[in-house]
Amino acid sequence: MTSRTAELRAGLPPALLEPLEAWVEHLGVERDLSEHTVRAYTGDVVSLLDHLRRGGGTSPADLDLATLRSWLALGRTRGDGRSTTARRAASARSFTAHLRRTGVRADDVGLRLASPARHRTLPDVLAVDQARAVLEERPPPAADATAEDRAAAVRDTLALELLYASGIRVGELVGLDVDDVDRGRRLLRVLGKGRKERSVPYGVPAEQALERWLTAGRPVLARPDSGPALLLGVRGGRLDAREVRRAVHAATAGVPGSPDIGPHGLRHSAATHVLEGGADLRSVQELLGHASLATTQVYTHVTVERLRAVHARAHPRA
Repeated sequence: MTSRTAELRAGLPPALLEPLEAWVEHLGVERDLSEHTVRAYTGDVVSLLDHLRRGGGTSPADLDLATLRSWLALGRTRGDGRSTTARRAASARSFTAHLRRTGVRADDVGLRLASPARHRTLPDVLAVDQARAVLEERPPPAADATAEDRAAAVRDTLALELLYASGIRVGELVGLDVDDVDRGRRLLRVLGKGRKERSVPYGVPAEQALERWLTAGRPVLARPDSGPALLLGVRGGRLDAREVRRAVHAATAGVPGSPDIGPHGLRHSAATHVLEGGADLRSVQELLGHASLATTQVYTHVTVERLRAVHARAHPRA
């Protein structure tokens, strides 16, 4: 929870605070949403209830459609984009539905709250040769690098290989334990969004990087209290996702002409290249762990745009 959210939450009257706390518990316990999602949704609804309070409302009974709409409109005037507005509307609808479900209100006032459709922008992706360069042309550690620095370089190479080989999310990567890797079948057991487990394959280069890490990297960084985490930070704890982002940005910056992408860009690149290689959309959905095929379909737009670009360059009557 941000300090601003905590400040607004502390100013809510008990009649608003109690249903808020019950809803937050519902998100974490019953819906099993991630901490990041719960934090974002909580910030949205605390903002909504503060807006209600400022307008004279003191209880959930005072929440009406006009208040919901004016709250979203205020966010737009402060610079909220379409995606942020859509998320805030979804948070509000989840809260009002919970009020109805738990008997706090007899109706669900959020049912009529509309929100803008999110733009489906085409993600930046690496070309195949750029991906190869990112993975294979990384500079070695400096001659005077410490053993920990050398081990961290081996770890970063493995992180890059696994992100691109499997298309997993950065949170899924840093959440891997040693026992989540089936080296005989080259499979990762991944815990994705909504605590849904899936198995994801990885290739020979990633296996080679894994072997180097387990034999020459992880033992250097491991401490008695390191636990089962596959990837470790320099202090021996589970690797932070921010370190992975730093490594990906540094690796892509070293390849001339490549877009500046993070771990999610490697995930986009992996999905795009698998589709371009002939995989069907349903298989890519399983690989990425998307709950809906509609989410995966954004990658068809990526490949179509590339096809159009190739056609424009190569066809004599384009």
